[in-house]
Formats: sequence, C-alpha cells, structure tokens
Amino acid sequence: MNTLELARMEDAAACYRVIEDGRAFQQEQGFVQWTKSYPDLDAIRQDIRAGDGYLIRVDGENAGYVSVGFDGEPAYASIAGRWHTEEPYAVIHRMAFARRFQGTGLSGAAFALIDALCRSKGVRNIRINTAPPNLRMQHVLEKNGFSRCGVIVFQGGEKIAYDKTLP
Repeated sequence: MNTLELARMEDAAACYRVIEDGRAFQQEQGFVQWTKSYPDLDAIRQDIRAGDGYLIRVDGENAGYVSVGFDGEPAYASIAGRWHTEEPYAVIHRMAFARRFQGTGLSGAAFALIDALCRSKGVRNIRINTAPPNLRMQHVLEKNGFSRCGVIVFQGGEKIAYDKTLP
C-alpha cells in the first residue's frame, strides 16, 4: 500500500537519505540539478517545520520524499511563458525516490497521492519545475498530466515550469 505521510522532525535524516539517492541518480543520468549545498538537511528540516515535507511510503517502507507547499513560490511570479491559471496552487519541490524504488513506476502513484492531498485541501492547481537536462523528469511530468508553461529562475538557474489543473 502506498501512502503520503507528513514527515516529522525525527524523519529528517531518512528524508535526506532519499534526497541523496535522488542526487546520485541525477549524476548517473549525466546532469547536476541538485548540488551538495542544495537541497541540504536544513532544507528538509525547513520543509518539515513548515508542514510541507512528506514521506512516500510503500508498505510502510520509506520509498520517497517530496515537499508539497500551499503558500505559493516567489520564483513563480516571473515566468517567461504563461501559467494556465492564476488560481491558488500547490507547489512541488524536492521529489526523490530511494535507490531501491527508482525506476519502479512509483512516480505515478506518488503524483496520485499528491493530487489527493491537494483535493483534500481544496486546491486544484499544481506547479512544479525541473532542470532542462532532466529529461526523465520532464517525461514523468508530462505522463502525469503536467503541461509545459515556460521558464522560471529557481535556485540561481533556469528551470522548465509545468502546471496542471486537477479535474
């Protein structure tokens, strides 16, 4: 059974291990989106303090980590392109999967859990970004109903911005 559970401060190290697995996976794919300084353990702790950090669990095992926020993203105020709606939105950051779960198709289940979380909070729009070389994530986003909107600047670099509206 797949679940999306609010991370607690005692989960921070486990969440960060998932981030490290994601960082290594990016490097194996031939690009660097996440550096050693971002995201770091402090970013994960900040997510948890804000109530935005979530563990993706498969049968109780930590399989992934994601930050889902509902307070907007300042970097999204300026886009070279156009968002499909200006209605309130959730923002997804720092999605990663533990090594054992990479390439298993878990991303589709994770997005379904995130969609359900958003609906439960009355939010029907979701925004996310990824680095231009991250072709795998671009494919995953498009496969999960996200549409390319343009380019934003996030963490000092240009990122491809996506959004989707939930039915």
